[in-house]
Amino acid sequence: MTPLLQRLYHLPLVGWVLRHRFPRFAVVGASGTVVNLVVLYLGQEFLFRAIEPEGTRLNFSLSLAVFVATINNFTWNRLWTWHDRREHIRTPVVLQFAQYGVACWLGILLQFVITKLLVGHVHYLVANVVAIVIASVANFVVNDNWTFGRLRLLLRRARHHAHAHDKPADPPRD
Repeated sequence: MTPLLQRLYHLPLVGWVLRHRFPRFAVVGASGTVVNLVVLYLGQEFLFRAIEPEGTRLNFSLSLAVFVATINNFTWNRLWTWHDRREHIRTPVVLQFAQYGVACWLGILLQFVITKLLVGHVHYLVANVVAIVIASVANFVVNDNWTFGRLRLLLRRARHHAHAHDKPADPPRD
């Protein structure tokens, strides 16, 4: 491990993110970008080629690309990033996918707002990269705590722990 990475691991928030699931989440996000681009290309050049005007075709292609990439990311995050939580979370997969979708849209909204706020101070591409990083971390936190149930696991453990301490002590045996 490089000295820079070792230093980063010791920073409270950065270290927590790097040591835990975020690297897997980032790899899944990168795969989703590739899926999005491939589906967008296929939609524009083949699937929706007959749709005119071109702007309408792009709307169809983008919609399909985002939808397929979202399914890709949800599936890989469920199977790989948060694989250890599947047996503990009793949320139906359709509801979990809906939660994931809401989390994604919140991330998109956050990215949009941050980009717009920063663009008056830095180049729009720099503003967008900063916004993407912030929105990605926020998206990770929402998915970690809500979609894939970290909060539910912690609450369940706390209730179990509280109930264990509420039980009266066994009477002494003579």
